[in-house]
Amino acid sequence: MNDNILTPEDIKELSPLYDAVVLALKQVYDPEIPVNIYDLGLIYELQIDKQHDVHITMTFTAPNCPMADEVMAEVKRNVELTPGIHSCEITLVFEPVWDRSMLSDEARIALGWDPEFED
Repeated sequence: MNDNILTPEDIKELSPLYDAVVLALKQVYDPEIPVNIYDLGLIYELQIDKQHDVHITMTFTAPNCPMADEVMAEVKRNVELTPGIHSCEITLVFEPVWDRSMLSDEARIALGWDPEFED
């Protein structure tokens, strides 16, 4: 049996950690847009394994973001400061390319856009 496969019991145990990590991510803001990176849709994947190691796949609104290193360091720091989390590994990708359709309704409202409007 693969030790990386989560059982229903594992998922139930990790659920509060997942919520806490999402909250930690929502404390990190894009330096150019007044919306947190989670609601911007910059987090493509968030996984927590049985050892409480977090694996994040994320992107930026533009590949040449001058603050990318600082934002990624803040993500790592915030996640690793989350009680119960052991470590955080981040993979930066630019496929698929980020676009405005990835914004949450909260982000659309914060930016003054109609959440019902599709780009």
